Amino acid sequence: MDKTRQKIRELGFPDSDCHDLPSSTKTFPDGAQYRVEIPSVEGPGSLEAVLDACREYDVSIHRISQGSGIMLLTDEELTKIADLGRQEDLEVSLFVGPRGSWDINAMPWSSGGKITGQRVQGMDQLIYSIEDVKRACQFGIRSILVADEGLLWLVNEFKKSGELPHDLVVKVSVQMGQSNPVSIRMMENHGADTFNVPTDLTLARLSAIRQVVDIPLDIYVEVPDDIGGFIRHYEIPEIIRVAAPVYIKFGLRNAPNIYPSGTHIKDTSIALSRERVRRARIGLDVIKRYSPDLKVSERGAEGLGIPSEAIQVP
Repeated sequence: MDKTRQKIRELGFPDSDCHDLPSSTKTFPDGAQYRVEIPSVEGPGSLEAVLDACREYDVSIHRISQGSGIMLLTDEELTKIADLGRQEDLEVSLFVGPRGSWDINAMPWSSGGKITGQRVQGMDQLIYSIEDVKRACQFGIRSILVADEGLLWLVNEFKKSGELPHDLVVKVSVQMGQSNPVSIRMMENHGADTFNVPTDLTLARLSAIRQVVDIPLDIYVEVPDDIGGFIRHYEIPEIIRVAAPVYIKFGLRNAPNIYPSGTHIKDTSIALSRERVRRARIGLDVIKRYSPDLKVSERGAEGLGIPSEAIQVP
């Protein structure tokens, strides 16, 4: 085992999980250690509810994300959600629509095949996915969520060729599943701008990832039931200390999976969105109580995928 560990070190990776929990010296471009994300904000009505709740609970957030997919938003909804993000200096991150579980594939519904659900199936679906991204960018969206390695690479190539905006933030979904420093470093090399790690990683494992990965890590501190259901509020200060820069994400326990969302469950989506902000207030109070010196970004900080004006995309 010693020879294996030595080779791992020579390759530039830690030879074990970092059980000594060193403090991360990495930050966002503005010098901050953490930002706040509210996930599962499925449309303009839910975003308006989030903004109202932020004012009610005195919570400052930096990013909202969505899971139903760009393809399930109307042009009017895309316009409204982009306008709200731009007005509020918020990153609006929308999931690329086509994926295995949205298609006619059977494997994602099997007990052993659920991990394939968010992968993009076949070349036609990859093309549909790029078209989905182009449409969002035309409405000014500057952040997307992907859960497929091939789509990640392809989006990066389109960015390099100028066929997608160079400032498009590519966020990797928790559904992608990479959970060690080597595999996450590979995703960074393939164009990931921010990476949502699996929900059950220990502090030691998060710390080991941070030794070799520079992009922000997105970390659920309250986790939806169908991806673990953990509530890690008291760990938030240590998560930030060892893994900065991080987006701390407030999902919600004991809540239904509303993907794909729509007007038929609009009231439920709005209620869940408001409660996620209340949970964020609780989590931020933990930081204030135990680690008030941790640095948070201002709204609209550098590096956020804040919507721009609508443009033409090739």
